[in-house]
Amino acid sequence: MFFIFNKDKMSVLLSLMIIQSCIISCSNNHSKNNHKMSAIDSLPEKVFLFGNDPGFAQCHASTIIHLKGGCFIAAWFGGTKEGADDVGIWMTKGRPGDWEKPFEVAKISNEPHWNPVLFQSSSGEIFLFFKVGKNTAMWETWVKTSEDNGKTWSKAYELVPGDRGGRGPVRNKPIILSNGTWIAGASNENGPWNAFFDVSHDDGKTWKATPYLTIDRKSFIGKGIIQPTLWEYPDGQVHALLRSSEGSVYRTDSKNDGKTWSPVYKTSLPNPNSAIDIIQSSGDTLALACNTDAKNWGSRGALILAISFNNGKTWPKKIVIESGKEEDEFSYPAVIGFGDTIAVTYTWQRRKIAFWISTKEWILKNAEDFQ
Repeated sequence: MFFIFNKDKMSVLLSLMIIQSCIISCSNNHSKNNHKMSAIDSLPEKVFLFGNDPGFAQCHASTIIHLKGGCFIAAWFGGTKEGADDVGIWMTKGRPGDWEKPFEVAKISNEPHWNPVLFQSSSGEIFLFFKVGKNTAMWETWVKTSEDNGKTWSKAYELVPGDRGGRGPVRNKPIILSNGTWIAGASNENGPWNAFFDVSHDDGKTWKATPYLTIDRKSFIGKGIIQPTLWEYPDGQVHALLRSSEGSVYRTDSKNDGKTWSPVYKTSLPNPNSAIDIIQSSGDTLALACNTDAKNWGSRGALILAISFNNGKTWPKKIVIESGKEEDEFSYPAVIGFGDTIAVTYTWQRRKIAFWISTKEWILKNAEDFQ
């Protein structure tokens, strides 16, 4: 959902300037298969990354990055349906209202592909991580890279050759700590669900997995925790929120740059066993994209940005991105922040990938009470 409706003229002007900068920065040869809008003349309530004939029946699990030049690259998995052998990794590049035609960037075997994750290093190299395998227990993690802002991509290679179950980022973007360490939120769904972190000290060339996070299994009714999303706080503090089977988001903390982690503990945030993603807006201010049902395998029909002003201790405000029926699905958000802007992509009814963008100023002015 592209949602920049507001009553404040200054916020509208800021939003227009953001979109206009994307238009100036992107190349003019994009296929205009979406809303043919002018940033000056219209502000659509929703923007999708592709039209009604994208080349696949269903899609899910998007990821997005913002290039230094102003454009976006987004990816997702698409095919007949999740888990089908024809599912591959698809990609587009562009800006609101002007996206290139989607293309299949990765299909290395006749097995389902899953959960792409885009990540741009400090040097500008772009990494595309994704999973391949019949089921989660057999997942392999593969990688493709680009050194020209996504124009061309390398041959795919296995992140950790021979590994099964999934290494590297399982669903959410890695982060680069202030000391240069890369940390990716990882998890294993072979049996009980367990989460851990994959760490690289050489800019993604090699990775070392931490032990599984400590869980009090006596208090867990369901399978466990997966898909961590990370942020860093000063003085070596790193934090992660996790999807769970318990109706709530769980959390873990590190005081030593991710070397060791606290046992996971329950937060006040609801979670219907669906993916979440976080960004640190500035200082103590965080924005978490999540669904709002507090039941295991509950509804994904409402999607919000939850706002915290105290490093995730409480979440008093929210912005509603989508509010549908119980059976609707607006899920698996990917959230990024750059400058004074926050952008989100997410699964829209398994048929499309939606794109939402706003200024941080507008979000703070228009946030509703949440908790």
